[in-house]
Amino acid sequence: MSGVSNRAAQSQRALMGVRDLIVSGELRAGTRLSELILVERLGISRTPLRAALAQLGQEGLVEAIPSGGYAVRSFSREEVIDAIELRGTLEGLALRLAAERGVAPARMGELTRLLEGIDEALKGDVADMDFDGYVDLNAAFHEKLWGLASQTIRREIERVTSLPFASPSAFLDKQANVEAFRRSLYGAQTQHRAMVEAIALREGSRAEALAREHARLARQNLEFVLDQDRSLIRRVPALSLVVG
Repeated sequence: MSGVSNRAAQSQRALMGVRDLIVSGELRAGTRLSELILVERLGISRTPLRAALAQLGQEGLVEAIPSGGYAVRSFSREEVIDAIELRGTLEGLALRLAAERGVAPARMGELTRLLEGIDEALKGDVADMDFDGYVDLNAAFHEKLWGLASQTIRREIERVTSLPFASPSAFLDKQANVEAFRRSLYGAQTQHRAMVEAIALREGSRAEALAREHARLARQNLEFVLDQDRSLIRRVPALSLVVG
């Protein structure tokens, strides 16, 4: 049994290790991924590394090349936006099904406690909010939403959000010092509360629409970075993967 758990740990280490090298900007778009170098760099064997590269290929972060092996992918602006929209669609489906099927009181209580935590993080003036606390709680809140109705949907959302641009927390920590962006978090929290209320009231269509609208905040963040404050690009190395 320990051998199985060790292999699983190795596979996860390989997956997270390669993904981090790409998202951190250490591996640029077009870079061919050398198994030998990655094995030495991450301290893993070739078997879990190959499994990790195959999974990253399914996620779309790397692509197979004709001569064999994989290279880091680049993304068009449209592809990134499509990933964000897809995440919103899947989140909307998850919330609609949760509202229609009903959610156990204990799980609704977990969502309520996360909302209360976010309220606490946002207390006070814009400059005084607990921004890091908000980032962590926002991620936890969305992850809790994903699994309310279906583990199948949860897995698909996790696959989409594995791209460094499509997650609910994309760019949050990079815009901590942008006052207009900080102010927008209050509106985001209003949407959070509305989504939970729609689930509690069994209003499936409303929950779905709210989730899809809420996901567009990630798109607005992307467009802000690319079009209005390109100085932030240096602080988001993964944006080097976006072309056009």
